[in-house]
Amino acid sequence: MGDKVGDRHMSVRDSNRRAARPLSAAFVRTVREPGKYHDGGGLGLILRVEASGSRRWVQRIVVLGRRREIGLGSPPIVTLAAAREAALENKRTAQAGEDPLALRRHSRAFITFATAAEHAIAAKSGEFRSDKHLKQWRSTLDTYALPVLGSLPVGQVNTADVLRVLQPIWKEKTETASRLRGRIEAVLSWATAAGHREGENAARWKGNLSELLAKPRRIANTVHHPALASSDTSAWYAALQHRNGTAAQALEFLALTAARSGEVRGMTWAEVDFENSVWIVPAGRMKARREHRVPLTARARVLLERMSEAKEFGAHDKTSIVFAAPRGGMLSDMSISAVMKRMHEAEINAGRVGWIDRASGRPAVPHGLRSTFRDWAAELGYPRDMAEMALAHDVGSVVERAYRRSDMLERRRAMMSKWADFLEGDASNADVTQISSAGGR
Repeated sequence: MGDKVGDRHMSVRDSNRRAARPLSAAFVRTVREPGKYHDGGGLGLILRVEASGSRRWVQRIVVLGRRREIGLGSPPIVTLAAAREAALENKRTAQAGEDPLALRRHSRAFITFATAAEHAIAAKSGEFRSDKHLKQWRSTLDTYALPVLGSLPVGQVNTADVLRVLQPIWKEKTETASRLRGRIEAVLSWATAAGHREGENAARWKGNLSELLAKPRRIANTVHHPALASSDTSAWYAALQHRNGTAAQALEFLALTAARSGEVRGMTWAEVDFENSVWIVPAGRMKARREHRVPLTARARVLLERMSEAKEFGAHDKTSIVFAAPRGGMLSDMSISAVMKRMHEAEINAGRVGWIDRASGRPAVPHGLRSTFRDWAAELGYPRDMAEMALAHDVGSVVERAYRRSDMLERRRAMMSKWADFLEGDASNADVTQISSAGGR
């Protein structure tokens, strides 16, 4: 990678010999070789990559006759475009005879962490996957960060302050604490880019908090969603088909497609391609922010066709929700979970064990059906990458995903048809030809 970096983007030392080419967003995302990479364009913007792997933006600029270096935050939180915008504003300030650093110091006295958090959330509003994601951001900051940091000038927040927030919950609520750290880092990066603080980000993990806190993966207790045992799946599916209502139909469609609850509940008729038997989920509704194609098996297609016929507008009203709530709009996540809960309670009332996760003993939940599908696919020898694609998981490195053009749609269609047969109790699944995992890569 070093040779490619040298060809496409010069270090600051090399730029003395010839003008540097502008950096690209792709280069900023992937560069790992230590060095100083000049953006070109006359703004003095530099991407500094340290041996530790940390990266940060700096700007070299002449202020009142003196050469100065100004920190502008770190990628990926501060994007190339944002760094250029901040660098341009600094240069305008300097050319007007003012000191951008002095203006920063002056402004920092008036901006608290709480105010910076509001600005950072507003700036990132387009990145949130849903209102729920936005509420989670606010909730963790309100609950844990603001009581400690909220009234502090954002320019004065240091690593010790961040530790006062994280240490009390780092071991007991590791996943929440880890996400909170990233959100504090984002707020401080916004403050740096906006001119309200300078220097290293106090919430940065690598080479900073990583030396003071235990690695999350070493201390976190992974809690899996309770899943149906494979041996219970066909009996559960048969019981589900005796349930009426839109939520029950949504749960059945979720089981057939191994999709996430939010993807099914937000599905519109415009996403359904009956001609090619494909459900196309737009990038904006996907966790990975990429379009996802789901092959519709015969059973899934029949379910949708029946719903279309039963609706007054049906599939002709492209903007309407497929699995709409009784009063319109999306079903709640709890409505689908409630169907599964009532099915479990009915089993208990009949004197049976119920639909439980055999490992944990907890009642199975809708999201656990994805784990059941994944276990089934592994047991039958389907290629790992193909099963992961069916679940809309990232497969391979960033570079591999950039070059991959096939999503194995037709191969996944055959696999999902076998999965539908399995749900319906078709014993012929035992005769599925084993497929080498190596063959799917």
